[in-house]
Amino acid sequence: MSSRTSPVTESPNQPSLEEQVETLKRRLAEAQKFTALGELMSSTTHEFNNVLTSIINYAQMGMRHQDEATRNRCFEKIMAAGNRAAKITTGVLGMARNRSDRREPTDLAPLVQDAVMLLEREMQKYRVELDVQIETTAPALAIGNQIQQVLLNLMINARQAMPKGGRLVVRLSQDEEGGVCLMVRDSGSGIPADQLPRIFDPFFSTKSGPDESGKGGTGLGLATCRDIIEAHAGKIRVQSTVGVGTAFTIRLPAANPVVPPSVMKSAVDVAPTAAQQS
Repeated sequence: MSSRTSPVTESPNQPSLEEQVETLKRRLAEAQKFTALGELMSSTTHEFNNVLTSIINYAQMGMRHQDEATRNRCFEKIMAAGNRAAKITTGVLGMARNRSDRREPTDLAPLVQDAVMLLEREMQKYRVELDVQIETTAPALAIGNQIQQVLLNLMINARQAMPKGGRLVVRLSQDEEGGVCLMVRDSGSGIPADQLPRIFDPFFSTKSGPDESGKGGTGLGLATCRDIIEAHAGKIRVQSTVGVGTAFTIRLPAANPVVPPSVMKSAVDVAPTAAQQS
């Protein structure tokens, strides 16, 4: 008796290979988002605990000392710490907003300010000087939460590229074509020319693994950033020189493009590039 193998038939309801790949990419992006959120929550929880400790200590000092000068100084410190705590919660809540899948007219300035605030103490810890330049721009056609995710990822990468400290420039500006430009530039180690063409590839990483802070090394971040920006009909470009630093420039379409009356000077002033990726 001979056996015959029945042909394999696909169910008409079974997703195609392309649909399965897209589903996996979406799940990968979600995993990266929660990884970034977990890393950020670790940093902000530690910072929030420091703020509460400061409030408690100055409250106790004010209760121990009856003189008006000491109490006034304690009240000032408590007020400053309370304002800091409010900014932290505002930044975290900002990340939780705008979970829709639709692009909407979005003012990127508050998103940039929240991202900088959330990472400010981490930058200070690693001796990174922050230079934040926010110009008036048209609203971008964007999902704000996703753009903030990209910005946080780029800022963390920049910090890791400067293990001995350095300078990080974050600039928001209107580009010469009426779109919105977001630039993150560090003064770190730079990326070798032979690695630049691959930095947006999934699972490719220039890092050996997570650093002492527990961040980085998955090879997922930049690939996710590129996918997010391209889904916004935008572009992400990188310029880098070993020993000088790296600049990532993101261009997003404006909700209501307004071309400036005069040609703006370039927002990025970096050394000659070794390679570039569009």
